Amino acid sequence: MLDKKSPSEIKILQTGGHKLAVVLHKVAASAKPGVTGLELDALAEKLILAAGGQPAFKGYNSFPNALCVSVNDTIVHGIPNGTPFKEGDIVGLDLGMRYKGLYTDMAVTVGVGRISAEAEKLLYATKKALDIAIDQVKPGNYINDIGRAIEDFVKPYGYSIVRDLSGHGVGRDVHEEPTIPNFSTDRQIAQMFTGMVIAIEPMIIAGGSHRVVTSDNRWDVKSHDNSLTAHFEHTVAVTDKGALIITK
Repeated sequence: MLDKKSPSEIKILQTGGHKLAVVLHKVAASAKPGVTGLELDALAEKLILAAGGQPAFKGYNSFPNALCVSVNDTIVHGIPNGTPFKEGDIVGLDLGMRYKGLYTDMAVTVGVGRISAEAEKLLYATKKALDIAIDQVKPGNYINDIGRAIEDFVKPYGYSIVRDLSGHGVGRDVHEEPTIPNFSTDRQIAQMFTGMVIAIEPMIIAGGSHRVVTSDNRWDVKSHDNSLTAHFEHTVAVTDKGALIITK
């Protein structure tokens, strides 16, 4: 069932989303050579609690941490560990927060120190794909317009779009309906309406295969061919005027 948030709920989500964005940018700025995912996880949880929120992911479906830390060929759901980041790594940071009973979700992928031109290009394309997807958010448009816009932009790069994972509704829970594919589908998916709140999150693989594999820890999702990956995400509300980026 598709859920509609009230104007007062949207305001709470905006406040929580802004707090989450501030936290995630501070965490991202700390991703430097020699730092570990566990250190970033501890920082993220500390900052969320200080902001008056609670980590949304910790304990969700038994996920053990507040922050997902996905390095290089790990696309999403990476469990933070004690391996130090190296110069040239790219690190996906995905963080959710519960604030006054409502959930927001956001992700960025950042370079550690100086990264390769290939990695820079992948990060640019994935972030731009998110921006283009958000442009599709308006009453009367369809969810599949989002995936079509992402695929039309990404395809000329020769990159692959993850098909086994998607964006989603968000607000009252971490994951809600509708499912939001990041690629063009041959079927019409739900029409957007004022008060709908969604998490849009293109997940892009630099190689030619969209296939992914899940690690033995049952969480880390990696590219099948070990290609570099990138992931960006915003929580977005549908308003009468179009998209309102909640995690801004």
